[in-house]
Amino acid sequence: MSAHTHPLDLHSDSPHADYVGDKLGFWFFLYTELVLFGGLFLAYFFYHMKYPEAFHHAGAELNVFMGAGNTVVLLTSSLTMVLAVSAIQKGRKGLSLFHLILTIVFALMFMVVKYFEWGAKFHHGLYPGAEELLSREPGQIVFFGLYFVMTGIHGIHVLLGLIALAGIFVLVVQNKIHKNDYAYIENVGLYWHLVDLIWIYLFPLLYLVA
Repeated sequence: MSAHTHPLDLHSDSPHADYVGDKLGFWFFLYTELVLFGGLFLAYFFYHMKYPEAFHHAGAELNVFMGAGNTVVLLTSSLTMVLAVSAIQKGRKGLSLFHLILTIVFALMFMVVKYFEWGAKFHHGLYPGAEELLSREPGQIVFFGLYFVMTGIHGIHVLLGLIALAGIFVLVVQNKIHKNDYAYIENVGLYWHLVDLIWIYLFPLLYLVA
């Protein structure tokens, strides 16, 4: 060992050298996301206690079949994401790419369903600022306001996830993610599971409100 060589430099070429730091940073990012949605959930519970009947009637106007369908889609996408990570860890590049494609397809399906669902609400004037909605009681106005804010922010997260999934797909194709270096795909997988988890809470709160 050279006299000018720092002991830590001996491990600088290790593909796992920054895994701990990456994971800690990413978990902190996920924590901030939980804080964001936690605040929205608290606001929802507060107004639900204030306008229970209005929330029940407004929630009944949401399409529960679309909401349930999107729940199944996202849960399935979580499974394909797990399989994609597992495959790359085993060095099965082709299988990992296949499951990444499936995950991207499921994410696109979710957004398509959400597009039609939102479109129906705009068609019936049930969006913030619309005359039809403003003519209703305050509780329903608040409910649909929260519905668009919560599902809108969640939708943005799905879109960001799609971009990340596409980027990961390219990195796997280029062999920049492989069985000896898979931190990026693991982190994207964690993010995607969080997106799915948030929807699991949003679905009953909004579509099955009692």
